[in-house]
Amino acid sequence: MSLIQACFESLAAQNQTALIPFITAGDPQPDFTVSLMHQMVSAGANIIELGVPFSDPMADGPVIQAADERALAHHVSLQEVFDMVNEFRNQDKTTPVVLMGYLNPIEIMGYQHFANNAAVAGIDGVLVVDMPPEEAEDIFRLMKQQQIDLIFLVSPTTSQERIKLINQKASGYLYYVSLKGVTGANTLDVTSVTNKLTEIRQISDLPIGVGFGIKDGLTAQAVAAVADAVVVGSALVKRVEESQTDQALMNKNVSALVKEMRKMMDVELHVK
Repeated sequence: MSLIQACFESLAAQNQTALIPFITAGDPQPDFTVSLMHQMVSAGANIIELGVPFSDPMADGPVIQAADERALAHHVSLQEVFDMVNEFRNQDKTTPVVLMGYLNPIEIMGYQHFANNAAVAGIDGVLVVDMPPEEAEDIFRLMKQQQIDLIFLVSPTTSQERIKLINQKASGYLYYVSLKGVTGANTLDVTSVTNKLTEIRQISDLPIGVGFGIKDGLTAQAVAAVADAVVVGSALVKRVEESQTDQALMNKNVSALVKEMRKMMDVELHVK
């Protein structure tokens, strides 16, 4: 059983929803990332999504684009992201870590090399934003060999036929993009999310994480009532940006938002 599956099963037994914070590796400085990961776990994170810096993150809004630029200014590479996860694993061997990024850096490294290094580093899942399921056979095979979950995005416009195709390749959980557009944009419509999750659950038994548009404890609580996981990115990355010159302040500000969300998500038992 993967760490991701074990995490969701444990939380389900307690009728809890997973909290999955996202930060960009190497933002604002490479030596801040591991400490920030530990701080988020202490604050109540169940799974960490770690963004791989990329020069053209087309699915991300200006907040995460700026985070990628700050990390790339320090020349943070995919191998350095592996090194960060490996360092995190020195103290934490149980919190699942998911790499989230784009295909280009993986292709440059090579699929086999990527899969091997991910396994050695202690990566539990990989979400490649611009990897359609029709073209994922090679990476699917290699991830399966290394027992690393391959996670896919599902959007409000994804058809039932395509969800079925995604479900054939996906493991760990599905990431439902709750909004049309890029990260950090628009306002969350929980009713629409609920309706789409019902449709997805008719096809897939995988847990469903919901991201995009989750900005605070109240929105996290609303989504937690209907989803298996709450994914928060831009709101956290904005706090990194606001305190980027002070690591202690950054850890405090990011942890405060994670704690707020965890507290609001746990206010009442949720019925999925």
